Amino acid sequence: MPTGHPERPERIAAITQMLAQDFAHETTKIAPEATDNQLALVHDDEYLQKLFAASPREGLLGIDGDTYLSPKTLEIAKRGAGAACAAVDDVMMNAGESAFVAMRPPGHHAEPDKAMGFCFFSNAAIAARHAQHQYGIDKVAVLDFDVHHGNGTQACFWHRSDCLYASTHEMPLFPGSGHTDEVGKGSIFNQPLHSGMDGDDVIAAWKPLLASLEKAGPELIIISAGFDAHQDDPLASINMTSSDYYELTAMIISLADKTANGRVVSLLEGGYDLDALSSSLKHHLLALSGKPEDV
Repeated sequence: MPTGHPERPERIAAITQMLAQDFAHETTKIAPEATDNQLALVHDDEYLQKLFAASPREGLLGIDGDTYLSPKTLEIAKRGAGAACAAVDDVMMNAGESAFVAMRPPGHHAEPDKAMGFCFFSNAAIAARHAQHQYGIDKVAVLDFDVHHGNGTQACFWHRSDCLYASTHEMPLFPGSGHTDEVGKGSIFNQPLHSGMDGDDVIAAWKPLLASLEKAGPELIIISAGFDAHQDDPLASINMTSSDYYELTAMIISLADKTANGRVVSLLEGGYDLDALSSSLKHHLLALSGKPEDV
C-alpha cells in the first residue's frame, strides 16, 4: 500500500501476534484460492475480466483514491474469498462450530461490478451464496458491525429475499449509503449511528435488528467483523471499547443458536488502530468460541 495507507500489512501482523499468544490451541488452516465459479456467484463476468486484466506486473495501480492493486493483490484477495467459502464448508459440516477468517483486503464495499473502499471481492456475499449453492440452505444472514456501511454486500443482496443483510454504521461517513429506507426485497436492515455514540448505543441499536433477523430464521450467520467503531480508530467517531465487542458477539451467537444450529462464520473487515484491532478481535474470538471474557 502507499505510505500512510490505513489498510496496511501491519494489520495482519498484529492479529497474527495476538492469535499466537491467546489462541494458539485453536485449529488453523491456510486459505485456499476462490474458484472462478465462486467469485461469479456475486460478481459480473465483465468486472472480473477487467479487474484481472488490470493487475500490474510491478508497482501500484490506483483503482480509485483509496483502492490499489499490486502484483499479488488479486491472488491474496482470491484467498480471502476462498477462505470465506472454506469456513462455510467447515461450519456447515460441523453444526455448532464457528470459524474466523483473518483477511486483507476486506470485502464489504466491493459491489457486483466495482472495486472500492479497499475491497475487490464481496467476501461475505460470496460466502453466503456459496452456502446456498453448495448446501441448499434457504436463508443466510450477513451481520455487519463495521463502522462503514457495507454497500457492496447490500448491492449483492438487493434483489434477493433469501439473503439477509443487517448493518450498523456511522453516518455521515464513507460510503454514504445505508439509510433506513434502503430495504431491497425487504431483507435489508440498516441502522445508522451518530458520531459520538458509545458501545451501549451500538448494542441497543442491534437489539431490534437481531429481533428482525430471528423472525426471518437464517440457517447460517456470517459476520462482517470490522473493528473500526472502536474509540481509538482513526477513521471514525464511534466510541466502542474492546469489551463491547464481546457483548455484541455474544448476542449474535445467541441468534445463531436459535436459528442456525450455532453456525457462525466471521470475516475480518476494517479496524485500523493496531492495538484496538488486536484487542477487539481477541474479545470477539473469546465470545465466538464460547470462552469467558476474562480468560
